[in-house]
Amino acid sequence: MKKKVKSLIVILIHLLILRPLLRIFFGVNIDGKYNLKKLKQFIIISNHNSHLDIILLFYFLPLKYILNTHPIAAKEYFEKSKIGFFLVDLLFSPIWITRKKINREYNPLNEIKKILSEGENIIIFPEGTRGSSGDIKHFKSGIGRIAVEHNEIPIIPVFLFGPERVMPKNTILPLPLWNNILVGPPQHPHGSHQEITRSLEKLVCELSESEKAYRHCRHIDKKDNIVTIAFLGIDGSGKSTISRNISLLLSENSRSVYISDSLECYENGKKKKIQPLIAEKTRNTINMYAKNAGSLKSYKIPKLIELLFRDYLLNETKRWYNPEYIIQDGSPLLNLTAWSIIYKEKAFKKKNILNAMQILSARYRAGNKNKTIFKIFPELLLMKKIRLNRLKLPDLIIFLDTNPAISIKRINKRGKRKQVHETKEKLEKLKDAYRVVCEVTENKLKIPVLTINGNNSIKKITSQAMKFIIDHNTRENSIQSSV
Repeated sequence: MKKKVKSLIVILIHLLILRPLLRIFFGVNIDGKYNLKKLKQFIIISNHNSHLDIILLFYFLPLKYILNTHPIAAKEYFEKSKIGFFLVDLLFSPIWITRKKINREYNPLNEIKKILSEGENIIIFPEGTRGSSGDIKHFKSGIGRIAVEHNEIPIIPVFLFGPERVMPKNTILPLPLWNNILVGPPQHPHGSHQEITRSLEKLVCELSESEKAYRHCRHIDKKDNIVTIAFLGIDGSGKSTISRNISLLLSENSRSVYISDSLECYENGKKKKIQPLIAEKTRNTINMYAKNAGSLKSYKIPKLIELLFRDYLLNETKRWYNPEYIIQDGSPLLNLTAWSIIYKEKAFKKKNILNAMQILSARYRAGNKNKTIFKIFPELLLMKKIRLNRLKLPDLIIFLDTNPAISIKRINKRGKRKQVHETKEKLEKLKDAYRVVCEVTENKLKIPVLTINGNNSIKKITSQAMKFIIDHNTRENSIQSSV
C-alpha cells in the first residue's frame, strides 16, 4: 500500500509541478516524441551539459514510463546535499554509481544490466560527465557493452539544446531560456562494442547538426532583419483573418509569428508548438477585462495596458522564437494614436497625431516653447516620465478600409457580446482615424502603407497584401507567393 501511495505521489509531482514549471519558466519544444510510441522497453542516450538534462528527458516520457525508467547518476555528487539526494532518489529512482569505488569487484555495468533484465528502462549519458560548452564529447564504451548484451532493446538517441545555457556547470540559479529536445528513431546497432559506441556517438552528433536542431537556435545577428507587418482596421474589418492567412503563407519559406488576441508561430506552412510566455498569459487576462468593460472610461486603462504588453511581446517573440516575420493584428503605437479620436476628438489633428507618434516611439524632442502636445494629452507626459514611450513602429502597414455597416454585420454573426466601442457611430470615427494615422505615418515617418478595400473577398485581399509585402521586402531571400 505504501509503495502505491509513493508511486502516486511521484507521478503527481511530475505531472502537476515539474512539467508545468519547465513549460512556464523555461519552455520546452519536443520534436520526435512519436519515436517512443509502442515501445515496451528502451534505452535513452543523450548529450549531457546540465543537471536540468534528467528533468527534460523525463518531461517527454509518457506517464506510464515514469516509474520504470532510471537515469544513471553519480552518487558522490548528489550526496553533497541530503535534501537534493532525497528528491532525486524519490522522483527519478536513479541507478546510483560511485565512481571512486569502481574496480574489478564493483562494476556498475552489472547493476545496469540487471535492471534491464528486469524489463526496466534506463537513461544514460555516454559522455560520462557533464560538458561545459555544449559540444559532444567522445562516448565511453559502456553503452556499447550494454548494447551488445541487450541487443533486443531499442536505443533512443536524444539531443538536448538549451540546458547548457539554462543551467551551465558551476551555476546555482537557472536562467529562463528555451529548451529543445530532438528525439531520434529507435536503433538496433550491431557489431563490436567499440563499433556500436562510435555509431551511437555519430547518431547524436548528427542530431545536433541536423537542420531541425539548427533551426531552433536563436541567431542574435538576424534580429535586425526581422520584418514587422501591421494590419490596421476597425473591428469586423477582417484583419484577424487576413493577418493569420498572411502569417501562414509567409511561413512556407520562413518562420513567422502572429500577434493578435493569441500568440502563434508558423513554420513550413503549419502552426507549431511554442514556448508559453508569462507576459502573454498576463496580457490575455487584462484583455478579457477590456473586452468586458461596460463603458469607454472603464475600457481605457485595461486596453492601454494590454497594448503595452502586446508591444513588449514584439521583443519577446524575437528573443524566443527567432522569426523572420512578425505579423501584427493591429499596432500598439498606431492603435493608441487612432483611439485618441474617441476620447479627444477635437484634438485629433495631423500635427498632434505626428507628435504623439513621435513621443510614443521616443523620437520626439520638444523644446521649452513647444510642449503643447503634453497639455493636450497629459497621458503622453506620464508615459514619457515612466519610460513607457518606447513603442515600436512596424516596417509595413496594411489598412483594411471597411464599411462600418458591413463590420457590424460581421460582428453580429460572431454571436458574442459586443465590446463597448462596437457601434456604427464609433466604428465610423475609428475608420477615419486609422485612415489619417496611415497618411501621417506614410508621409511623415516614411513607412510604406497599403490601403485595401476591406469589403472585397478574403482571397482578393490576401493576394493584394502578399503582393505588397513581396514588393517591399528588403531581405535577401525572396518570398514565393502561393496565393
